[in-house]
Amino acid sequence: MSEHRPPDAAVTPRPWPVRVVAEVWRRRVELLRFGTVGGVAYVVNLAVFNLLLHGPAPFDVISHKPVTVNVIAVAVSTLVAWLGNRYWTFADHRTTRRGRELVEFGLVNIGGLVISSACLAFSRYVLGLDSPLADNVAANGVGLVLGMVFRYVMYRKVVFRGAR
Repeated sequence: MSEHRPPDAAVTPRPWPVRVVAEVWRRRVELLRFGTVGGVAYVVNLAVFNLLLHGPAPFDVISHKPVTVNVIAVAVSTLVAWLGNRYWTFADHRTTRRGRELVEFGLVNIGGLVISSACLAFSRYVLGLDSPLADNVAANGVGLVLGMVFRYVMYRKVVFRGAR
């Protein structure tokens, strides 16, 4: 027969903002590494994006296709990010199956790409903004920030979960 114990009245759950701050503080080193890797990948993304979209010939061959340019820039920066996150940020949580991990990483980054590209497409095709500044704010400002939050959560929950 099991005993019925009343809940401990002394333990009250902390409000969600306190829990979030505590979790961020606990993961601060990991978040700093994630941010550093993301910063390097961001510079790569920004360089490829602007070179292909607003750069001189012969790099401007597809400058009339901003979403395609964004896809290429994200693909290149994704490889940079995977290497940095696998071997530094989440080194203690990487899997033994590199191929599967890379595929999962790629799928998560497709989600981030959709977010970034949707922001750029909205800016270009709905708002009609097509200046270099508008392109960068949409794709590399708003889109990358929203994509970054999505990626971090998915890397922790899906990609880098330790040996499986």
